[in-house]
Amino acid sequence: MKLDPVSLRLFVAVMEESTIAAAAARQHMAASAVSRRLADLEDALRVELFKRSNKGTEPTAAAFALLNMARGVLNDLDGIASQMHEYGTGVRGHVRVVANISAITQFLPAQLQSFMALHPKVQVQLQEQVSTAIAASVAENAADIGILNQGQYGERVTLLPYRSDELVLVVPAGHPLARRKAIRLAEALPFDFVGAHPNSAINSQLTRAAAEAGLPLRLRMQVTSYDALCLMVDAGLGIGVMPRGSARLYLGTLGVRTVTLRETWAHRQLALCVRSGEALSSVARLLADHLRAPASLTAGAPASAPPQRPAPPSLRQP
Repeated sequence: MKLDPVSLRLFVAVMEESTIAAAAARQHMAASAVSRRLADLEDALRVELFKRSNKGTEPTAAAFALLNMARGVLNDLDGIASQMHEYGTGVRGHVRVVANISAITQFLPAQLQSFMALHPKVQVQLQEQVSTAIAASVAENAADIGILNQGQYGERVTLLPYRSDELVLVVPAGHPLARRKAIRLAEALPFDFVGAHPNSAINSQLTRAAAEAGLPLRLRMQVTSYDALCLMVDAGLGIGVMPRGSARLYLGTLGVRTVTLRETWAHRQLALCVRSGEALSSVARLLADHLRAPASLTAGAPASAPPQRPAPPSLRQP
């Protein structure tokens, strides 16, 4: 049986776009040609990948099983092509990283800069996602390494210690809470909040904490980035919660203040997420080891951050 990489790529596009028409547009092909390729793929594999009806196509269980394998094969092929094509320019490999906004704004800029200075022949592709999507991307082989909030994401991924951070309250300079050094969340709940997007871990934590306090969470608006949150807080449209290291970026340029939250949940652990140490390519393992090194070696922690505990043994060790 001979599998065609083009057909596999079209199959992945259909699974990701949910319709043949959208996948055809993405791949710049006619929908009829995509349908024919899918039929040929089913014949080659001798399995039904899609249930077809007048309402469209519905993936079968076999299609979802094939998706992970197809992504892995295509990633390997892309890696070979990329490394061979760019061999003369010095690029020797690439790593796909997905991370939440907390890691991206607090730790990754300095860590990636130091890694790429040490390994200029490595190309790193970085994408922002929420923690649940990060775990799914790694499990489905759409990413090599993820950085997310510590939690339960199933057995398909392995979590390794990465960094810790602290959530703080961000308020306008003239706000009644601005002069407080530390408060409980219940003291802030009577005020309007600027929240992150609905799927964010911080929003979920605030909702749970408000429910436990028996008070409503007054979300006046929701935004998708920390800079937008700080701008809205600076404009007096509410108060917000974000990591201290991320908030520090805006303290000198906006009229906002940070207030410590006296809550155990305000101290969080971030984790590095992989399918397994054995599943990592040599260059991905190199980056994973660098990210998990002590903060003093990778310059990954913001100034005056709490001391980090030593990193666990390298992924290179059994």
